[in-house]
Amino acid sequence: MKMNVKRRAFAAVVFAGAALLATPLHAQPDKPMRVILPVSAGSGVDAIVRAMGPQLGKALGQPIVIENLPGAGGITGTTAIVKAPPDGQTIGVLSNNHVINPSVFKSLPYDTLADITPIMVVGSTPFVLVVNPTKLPASNVKELVALLKAKPGTFNYASSGNGTIIHLAGALFGEEAGVDIKHVPYKGTGPMVSDLIAGHVDLGVVAVPAVQGHLKAGTLRAVGVGTDQRIPQLPDVATFVEQGLPNYVIGGWFTVVGPPKLPAAEVKRIHAAFTAALATPELREAMASQGNIISPTTPEAAAQYMRSEQDRYAKLINKIGLKPE
Repeated sequence: MKMNVKRRAFAAVVFAGAALLATPLHAQPDKPMRVILPVSAGSGVDAIVRAMGPQLGKALGQPIVIENLPGAGGITGTTAIVKAPPDGQTIGVLSNNHVINPSVFKSLPYDTLADITPIMVVGSTPFVLVVNPTKLPASNVKELVALLKAKPGTFNYASSGNGTIIHLAGALFGEEAGVDIKHVPYKGTGPMVSDLIAGHVDLGVVAVPAVQGHLKAGTLRAVGVGTDQRIPQLPDVATFVEQGLPNYVIGGWFTVVGPPKLPAAEVKRIHAAFTAALATPELREAMASQGNIISPTTPEAAAQYMRSEQDRYAKLINKIGLKPE
């Protein structure tokens, strides 16, 4: 599944969602729904879920309580989701890291696919490859690849940490473009972007919202976006697909899940609530302002997508020789 917005499908979601929102779904109104996030407050997924909060609460017919449980690459929070009662009162929102973790950790206290109940892949945050223009004066993929191939092993790419989706996005570029570039891991996106601007590292792949201001200021230059279609935030930046790398489609996706063995009726109720909330003009505007592409799926499609993504990243991690911790 590619994370682009299908116009007809999204229109159907809007109409269905409007109808659902008009009639609150069956819920336990006196008991808040617990929404666990295995990430820190202020992160991308945190901002997405908090923007959803008011409309999601209306659609559910009950308040929601967002609980950040970061730590151990998402394992801490995910363990809490897995161990929660399957009563429909606890859900979680996960990112790519959930399906990457089996390949970067020697062991996990749960099975990433069997011990959750997929409800919906909500959408994704687009990635963009940026360069420091004083270090790499390239404006497109062809120019960048030529510069990198002229001096193999000389240049480097930054990431937000070993085994993160940002790391794998940079590694995937190296594999698809056939270039030899060194990896420089940082502890988070903020330090990574700061050093890109300062010229301590040469290039990196990062979520679009994290660098939009720097692209406008000219301190960083966009070379290509990792979506399969151009995005409204950077309409003049071509995709990697357009520029001759058809397999370079990667972004930061986010998905709603429940504990294992969540009853089908609860899956249907929660899925309907998210569908309704995402169809409201308020939430659509909020998601667009954050730079997110909203493309909600069925529970079945979510399960299939997560499985395919786990296989995809496992193959890439094996190829680049990243050893499990």
